Amino acid sequence: MIKYYTRACNFKYGSIAKKLIKTKKALPLCGNKNISFDEIEIIIRKNKKTHYRTIHYKKINTLNTLLKNKVKKDLKNIISKRKNFLKHVNFVEPSIMGILNLTPDSFSDGGKFNKNNKSIKHISEMILSGANIIDVGGESTRPGSKTIHPEVEWERVKFVIKKFKKKYKNTCLSIDTRKSDLMIKSIKYGADLINDVSGFKYNQDSLTKLKKYNIAKVLHHMQGTPNTMQKNPKYKNVLLDIYDFFEKNINGNLDNKKIILDPGIGFGKNLKHNLTLISKISLFHSLGFPLLVGTSRKRFINQISGNYDSNDRTGGTIASVLFLMSQGVQIFRVHNVKEVKQGVLVFKKILSK
Repeated sequence: MIKYYTRACNFKYGSIAKKLIKTKKALPLCGNKNISFDEIEIIIRKNKKTHYRTIHYKKINTLNTLLKNKVKKDLKNIISKRKNFLKHVNFVEPSIMGILNLTPDSFSDGGKFNKNNKSIKHISEMILSGANIIDVGGESTRPGSKTIHPEVEWERVKFVIKKFKKKYKNTCLSIDTRKSDLMIKSIKYGADLINDVSGFKYNQDSLTKLKKYNIAKVLHHMQGTPNTMQKNPKYKNVLLDIYDFFEKNINGNLDNKKIILDPGIGFGKNLKHNLTLISKISLFHSLGFPLLVGTSRKRFINQISGNYDSNDRTGGTIASVLFLMSQGVQIFRVHNVKEVKQGVLVFKKILSK
């Protein structure tokens, strides 16, 4: 069996990108004329072997018919503007998803915001600092964490979920849960986005229950469960295996096209897997959906920085966010909203020149 994949590469930015697009020497990335590309990497997966070939986009017609048709289809997705299906979120601009963990045991901030007044204060601070999406979670999914009962999880998040839209009607509310009952309850209180790290595999009835609601979803990849995911994760090819996972699910049970793709950095991946996904992230643009990536405070930063690690890992988080931004990623899930927002604004200004 032969399968083909198309990855945009050789990016240019700002005024140079606009000029190249205008003179038809390059193409816009995801409808964003501030990022252009003129080359594509064609990946050919045949049995157990993978081949890579880079060509200028104007040389597509020199390819064989089957490959040419596939690349043209992928290019259409790569250059098309993403539909803004989330209220107050524009996928042409970088968006920040602020993390609110209402758990006693999350890996970096467990127990910090569990009290009602502290959680509301933190939400307000994140929004003022530049977050236009708030991701609320009541169950830790750190490596080695155990599953909790849905009623315990709801008790942790219900105050925030019930109050959120009354207080922050212009901010997107995301619920970070694997439990279908919590998804439905949150939707009834105005949740805009369902973020399930299991890829809607934990509760087999999740997608069936969600069909009656026209709700946006994050399709997240995780190998194994939070309790097992970091026990020697293996892939044939991490980049292509996750692409295939996304493609299968997009064409499967997801009833609407309000989909955001998250490759799940640190969820069943070792350092090499994470770096491959980050460095080659632009492959996923050929699926035609917005991308969300969460690198905030992740272990891979410590694995790279060693003695230069810090508690918040802010430097490593910002470095990864800015690289991902240069590759056209639209949404960044982070803890330190203000610092990341500052980095994004400065980096964007530099690229625009």
